[in-house]
Amino acid sequence: MPRHGFIHDKLDIKFLVLYIMARVASPIDFHALTDLTMCDDGVDYFEFAEAVSELVETGHLTLEDGLYAITEKGRTNGAACESSLPYTVKRKCGASLAKVNGILRRNAQVRAQVEDRPEGGCSVRMELDDNKGNLFTLELFCGSRDQAQRLAKGFRAEPERVYNDVITALLEGEKNGKFPGKEK
Repeated sequence: MPRHGFIHDKLDIKFLVLYIMARVASPIDFHALTDLTMCDDGVDYFEFAEAVSELVETGHLTLEDGLYAITEKGRTNGAACESSLPYTVKRKCGASLAKVNGILRRNAQVRAQVEDRPEGGCSVRMELDDNKGNLFTLELFCGSRDQAQRLAKGFRAEPERVYNDVITALLEGEKNGKFPGKEK
């Protein structure tokens, strides 16, 4: 069956994978890499899977904890070959990469970890960063792991809301004279 896209063989797929990996904001899993690479109708899934495996074997990509990252060798060789990729393929990749990178950057700025405490229970540590560093850190004791995981999940879903609610509560308390030491 003839292919109708611009990518026609495994070498083209390797160039495309290196092009993508050089532009992602952080390591990605196989599913995300697949979604980004299937931007052209000429990409065959099985050749793609082989190409990724070969790029790891040759040291162009690394695979750690299920996440792929580009190596310096991959970055150098990819840059030398990216001019062979058609403009339309690069443009489609750029649009998809913008969405993925936005999600990756946001995920890097929002963290929540659950840890068991030696004396019992758990603690959940929730952190929110902006482009300049840490903006907000909150650590809470929880009676159970389930409760801690629910808090972590809620924080990951709406970290800005949690941040704003805490700031609002603190400022309203100050405004209403509820804090000791505030003169009325």
